This record gives sequence, C-alpha cells and structure tokens, in this order.
Amino acid sequence: MGSSGHAVAVRCAGLLMAASTLCPAAAPAAGDSIIVPPVVYTERTLANGLQFIAVRSRTSPTVSVQVWYHVGAKDDPNGRSGFAHLFEHLMFKSTKYLRAEQFDRLTEDVGGSNNAFTSNDVTAYHEVVPSNHLETLLWAEAERMANLKVDEANFISERAVVEEEYRERVLTSPYGRLGNAMSSSSYLVHPYKRPSIGSIEDLEAASLADVATFHSTYYRPDNATLVVAGDFDPKQLGDWVDKYFGAVPRPAAPLPRFNASEPAWRVDRSATVTGPQVPLPAVAVTWLAPPVTSPDSPALQIAAALLSGGESSRLNQALVYRQQIASSASFDADLRAGPGLLIASAVAASGRPLAQVEAALLAEVRRLATRPIPPTELAKVKTQILTAALLSRQTPTGVGMAIAEAAVLEGGAAQVNAGIEALQRVTAAQVAQALQRYVLGAHKVTITYRQQAGAEGVSK
Repeated sequence: MGSSGHAVAVRCAGLLMAASTLCPAAAPAAGDSIIVPPVVYTERTLANGLQFIAVRSRTSPTVSVQVWYHVGAKDDPNGRSGFAHLFEHLMFKSTKYLRAEQFDRLTEDVGGSNNAFTSNDVTAYHEVVPSNHLETLLWAEAERMANLKVDEANFISERAVVEEEYRERVLTSPYGRLGNAMSSSSYLVHPYKRPSIGSIEDLEAASLADVATFHSTYYRPDNATLVVAGDFDPKQLGDWVDKYFGAVPRPAAPLPRFNASEPAWRVDRSATVTGPQVPLPAVAVTWLAPPVTSPDSPALQIAAALLSGGESSRLNQALVYRQQIASSASFDADLRAGPGLLIASAVAASGRPLAQVEAALLAEVRRLATRPIPPTELAKVKTQILTAALLSRQTPTGVGMAIAEAAVLEGGAAQVNAGIEALQRVTAAQVAQALQRYVLGAHKVTITYRQQAGAEGVSK
C-alpha cells in the first residue's frame, strides 16, 4: 500500500519518529498510538460505469496503474473452476493492437514492472512505471479491456500454464493439498468452496466458447475499478482516463448478480486429506467468519495477530518454543466479501501425536478468548499491524492496493482511512467477544493431513 504525499510518523515512547524507524523492542504503553494521516483521493464514475480513483503523491517520479475487475473464483461457472484465474493469464496475451506479452515491454523495458492476482472475489492487474509513461499504460489497460483476443491459440497456451501452476502449487508442494482442503472441506455450498487456482479436470473440460462467454460477461467497464496512484498531473490524468477508458463501450447486457450464501454450520465436521510426500502431519481447524465489512472484522484481525503475528505471538511461543510439539502454528482471519474463514493450523513436530497438537492449538485460542489480554500486548500488536500498513503505503503500488481493496471489497474507498481508525479503536473486550461469538460459540471443521498409505515419506 502506498503514500498520499503526507509525512507519515510513528509515535514511539512519546517521540515522533519517521515511519521507516522501528519502535524499540519493548512493548509500547497502552496509550501510545500511531499518527495516521489520511489518504487523500479523488473519485468519480465514468458514463460507461467505470469507477476511477486517483491518489496523487510526488515523493518519487513513478506511478502505479491498477485495474480491479469485480470477478473472482466465486464467479467461475459450475464445472469450470479456474476460469477467473485463467483470465488473469489471458489478459497478458494479444489484443487488437498489442502483441502477446507486450505489457512486459511497456513496463519492464522502461524500468517498471507488472503483475496480477486472482482471489475468490476479484482479479486485479497492476503496473508501476516512471510517470512519463503513464499515458501509454492507460491506453494499454483500456486496450486489453476492450479488445482482448480470446482465440484458440491463446486459450490453449494459457490453460497449459495454469495447469502447470496447479501441479507446482498443489500437487508438488508438500502442503498444497491441505491449502486447497481448507476451503473445499469447510464450505458446505458457497462457491468459495472451489479453490481459486481451479482444477486440471475443469480446465480441460472448458471450451473456447465457454471462455469467450466468461470474458464478455465480466470484463467490462461497469465491472471494474481503475486506480492511479503516484506522480501525475490531475487535469492531464483526468483527460487521459476519459479519452482511453471513456471510449470503452458499456455492454447492453446487464451484469449478472452474484447471489450465494452459506448456511450456518449445525454440527462439527471432520475431514482427512492425504498427500504423497508429507514430511510431517498437520491439522487445520476452521470456523465460519463474517464478511470483511462486518463490525467484528477489526477485532478478528487483531485476534489473528495476537495468536500468530511474528516470533513472539502466542501460538509460536506456546506450541513451537515452550511445548515443542509443533514445527509451526498459525491463525488466519481470512475475511472476504462474503462469508470468510477463521483458520487455526499447525504442523506437528517430529514424533508428536496430531491429537496433542490439535488440543494445544485449540487451548491457545480459547485462552485468548477467555482470559484478560495484557494492555501492553494489545498495544504492541496494534503497532505492528499499523506500522506494517503505513510502511507498505510508502509506494504508489502499495497505496493503490490499499484504496482499491477498500473500494472493491470493504464497502467504499473511504475505508482506506476508516479501516485504520477502526483497528486502533479495538479493545481487549472486543477481541474476546469476537472469538467467543465466532469460535467458542460456533461449530468447526477439523482437517487432518497425513502421508497417503503406501507412499514414501516420513509422516506418521
């Protein structure tokens, strides 16, 4: 996340210091806080429905251009998981006026970079270049929005790339299958059940007609958010956005409305997943979490940081160092546009029974939910979270990411500032109450991960 052009400072032991300066190792007093200047931005919607947000910063002669499409793995057609991920790749192929992979030439060859990612809710493309190349990037992003070539050659080549990613990240990685199972074994009916990376079987079953339909349905200006952050002239930027993006026609067909829900979990469930090369067994426990827009979201983020944010976190200290029953342990608040997951997981230490690891994992979560949280510990974790956010916002790419996420997922661009304020207001009581509501008072799914029978490995 990036900078708004304001000076950012951190208050350490009552002294105002530069954001690049880390606070002393000792936990800050509960009354200390981080000084957080607001991100200043402009926002408007073009006639074709495109949301446009600009954040100006003159701290460096660079600019980030980002286009976030409001389509993710949750929108993949039934039996066609991985379509959104496939389009993350297809958008780098040829258009009417761009050759395949020309985005690399327009960015890397001038000292910049480009990338993209797919999540359950969005597919986002982002570049950073010297600011004198801004107009070129705006034209190129509008060009691939309007004139992407969805042809057989591009489809076949990029499908093969996505399938190879699946083999590398899921089939070859020792714990890749466990990562997929956290969603597929947890959700009952919600499309979040389908991992965003897709599957080889679904990708192989897809046709070019399927791909063309998906593109025309979702890749359109009224389903996208454009963010430009960094060094630019506001009047000139506005003219360029109108010239290039304003010319992209809005399709006549209405956008499909996403309508899915996840029923309350009525019983505890369990699943066993195996892999061919599992060095040590692992366990994951999941609970249903509220959407990221929930008032409980900040408290759950703080809870996750208390449990697994760094070397001094509770799970790391208790399971890895003191009890020495796990080689790693974590707690994640995976908050999404829809129902998310709270995930406690651990990899067992060599020779330690998985049941013992699971019991210790749950005990630490329960301890946080039922016992007083020391004020210095809460203050320390808030400082870690907020300082990390502010440091990331020192780049055009970072501030662009922050405001795009706020606009697309968190209820509006204003959340880029309101979210930071909400984190600072979280109390120890709110952390406990959130865990009691979503963890202690809720049903869970327990996933055990072991070496598959007959396969070589050391997992037991």
